[in-house]
Amino acid sequence: MISRATNPVSGCIALFLWAVTACLAFQPATADQLPSDFSVEIAPSVPTAEIAAGLFGLQPPLQLTREEGAAPGWTVWADGEAAGYIGSTWEIARSVGYSGRPLDVLVAVDPSGRIAGARLMRHNEPILTLGLSDEDIARFVGGFAGVDLMAGDGGDGPDMPDIISRATVSTGVIRDSILRTARTLAIGRGLLPGGGIDRIGFEPRTWAELEAEGALAHARMSMSDAGARLDGAKTPIPDGDGPFVELWLALIDPPTIGRNILGQQQFSRAVGTLGPGEVVLFVGSRGLYSHRGTGWRRSGVFDRLTLVQDGNRIALTDEGYVRVDELAIALAPDLKERSLFRIPADGFDAARPFTLELTASRPASDGGDVSFVLPVPYALPETYILPPPPEAAPLWQQTWERKWPLVLSVLAMMGLLTLILLFQEQLVRHPALWMRLRLGFLTITLVWLGWGLNGQLSVVQVVAFLQSLLTGFRWETFLIEPVIFTLWAGVALGLLFWGRGVFCGWLCPFGALQELSNAAARRLGVPQIAVPHAVHERLWMIKYTLFVAILALSFYSMELALKLAEAEPFKTAISMRMIRAWPFVLFVLALLAAGLFIERFYCRYLCPLGAALAIPAKLKVFDWLHRRPQCGRECRLCETKCTVGAIDPIGRINPNECVLCLRCQVVMNDPGTCPVLKRRQRKAPAPAKT
Repeated sequence: MISRATNPVSGCIALFLWAVTACLAFQPATADQLPSDFSVEIAPSVPTAEIAAGLFGLQPPLQLTREEGAAPGWTVWADGEAAGYIGSTWEIARSVGYSGRPLDVLVAVDPSGRIAGARLMRHNEPILTLGLSDEDIARFVGGFAGVDLMAGDGGDGPDMPDIISRATVSTGVIRDSILRTARTLAIGRGLLPGGGIDRIGFEPRTWAELEAEGALAHARMSMSDAGARLDGAKTPIPDGDGPFVELWLALIDPPTIGRNILGQQQFSRAVGTLGPGEVVLFVGSRGLYSHRGTGWRRSGVFDRLTLVQDGNRIALTDEGYVRVDELAIALAPDLKERSLFRIPADGFDAARPFTLELTASRPASDGGDVSFVLPVPYALPETYILPPPPEAAPLWQQTWERKWPLVLSVLAMMGLLTLILLFQEQLVRHPALWMRLRLGFLTITLVWLGWGLNGQLSVVQVVAFLQSLLTGFRWETFLIEPVIFTLWAGVALGLLFWGRGVFCGWLCPFGALQELSNAAARRLGVPQIAVPHAVHERLWMIKYTLFVAILALSFYSMELALKLAEAEPFKTAISMRMIRAWPFVLFVLALLAAGLFIERFYCRYLCPLGAALAIPAKLKVFDWLHRRPQCGRECRLCETKCTVGAIDPIGRINPNECVLCLRCQVVMNDPGTCPVLKRRQRKAPAPAKT
């Protein structure tokens, strides 16, 4: 018996190893793939002039300048004008893929607030590492070109290949990263409303009201205080409480501030010639000391005034300077000097706090100068800053809102399975009902859960979960795909109550495909191979070794681990519905062919996911499957009927291998099949005759 069984099994194993080798050798390269790095502290990708030309569809030469701030990135210049902006999803959005590793896409936004293009620079995504060409990935990522950021959260990108559209988790992460980065970049560069100045709203205000709400900043230095600060001046400052200098300043761009202070006509002249991002600063003063001085007439620079923001010092020049002779606002203080200064956009953000420094100096009696600096802090009140447009709900939340009916269908399946397993004693007493129910459930698992909902779990998800625990766990990443998350939640509970069979025997689409195809083969008279238990036990080592190898390799190189995970046929057979290169399809067909002769051949010996689930399944609380003392001693019928060989020669059920098909329970409870029940019937006394 051993010799007859060993040769076909050896042939199946050899066919499997050959197919794996072919699949691993057939790996199209991915564009711009950087070496895997276990650390999440990486530098963002830096665009070159060639990359920028490709993203914007421009001809070189182009120049790129780096800009820091809340939305760091690069400005692309063509012929002296800003052609657009580029940002890194890793730097701006801290995008992390489903693999738990950094995901970096360079996103280009044009001056009209549209995405000009995107380019994937770094990833370790399972679906994108294998089985795809450069053209597939480039077409999906580049499909975001033309998305209008003013029109909401955009779409999935046009012309998405079927092979990628099935990768809902990875593509969802990429989509979310691109749109969030583009939106942040557009707001930071003033292309979208939000974070900028309200230049439309107007309400009447008095000088005191503007000062009370912080729209007018005020600072004062008395004569006595100035004298103390300028001690040693050739001409001493007289004592007194009068102002040496008293200063007011305001950004006049919001009409509520500017129109009230200057009046409509003067305000329109002041802001009508402003360029993009430029603002106007009003400075008024009185007292002994002038905030303007006279040196600016020769140098063109107001050396007494300096703007300071985030460590950057901005000089005020006579370019864009306007002297104001009269204010329109009532009850304003009697100002000696009134000035308007145009502030360039480069290096200055009017929506963020800044300080105006007034430097006062006097010649010293011993030569040189003595001076002091009077700082005037200013922050434009939030009333005058436009709130950003409402940000789209997180991707995982949008997905759950869109897919809740599908989640309900999965919950209904798991609810039905729970009832089957809870009331298995009653079900297994009706073999015909059990068989119809099982085959029907497996059909739904394959067609609806697998091919319809893409609800196929994978060892890649186990590895990604373990990796995320080490690199920064985030629920949002796993919530992106509701069906997969719901399945894993149910499987986790199932492992606790029943073991791995909840998934492997009922909710695995590829497992269902194997069992259904084998059932059809049996009906057609295909002979079945009985694997001797000694050989059977030794072949188990393959799947456990494979799982440990994938997990260990992931700590060295996630890319290599994902290649080895192609030993799983799930992606080809279920997720991608055979839309892959021929070696992958041939691999699946080889496994299914082996399964026609050895039921659930792949599940028995090769499945790394089954091995991964078997380890925590040892913690299961209950033992729901019944055995009799005669099992394995007087009777070994259940051992021969078990679809996965989970019953040993002495009648024990190995929970690491059992798929909870309940076949052994049907046999045990069938008086016409179970030898023990038959013997009891023969020994039972005949009913007394009346």
